Amino acid sequence: MNYLYADCTALFAIVGSPNLSDAPHFRPWVLLASSVYMEIPIAMIVASRLLPFRANRLANIIAGGIMTLVNGFLTYVPPLLGARTPALPCYLFFATIETVATSVIIWQAWTWSGVEAEISTKQSVRQPEAGITAS
Repeated sequence: MNYLYADCTALFAIVGSPNLSDAPHFRPWVLLASSVYMEIPIAMIVASRLLPFRANRLANIIAGGIMTLVNGFLTYVPPLLGARTPALPCYLFFATIETVATSVIIWQAWTWSGVEAEISTKQSVRQPEAGITAS
């Protein structure tokens, strides 16, 4: 959800610019690509609850990798080349949190064992024999 808030904050900087003709204008395919990109973390919220262990682990590694690489490239490379992106200081703040968070997700998925997944599944599922009817 951090990605969405960062993009909304960048929109405030664009709308608040003194000359809207200087604001970036995106082609429809760029908006579509950014929509697909933003759907990845949104879909992972549901996927992480529905996928079996191996697929969940792989999906988290792939999704985290994509988000980290794209976010890192789009956020940190342009300023190094002298380009200024909208809302740069606050966007760098959000991007740093996003990069750290997705890196932690990748690391946890990489080191996640099947035993841990089995234990956590048993703890969160109903266990009538133990008297547990809600998680």
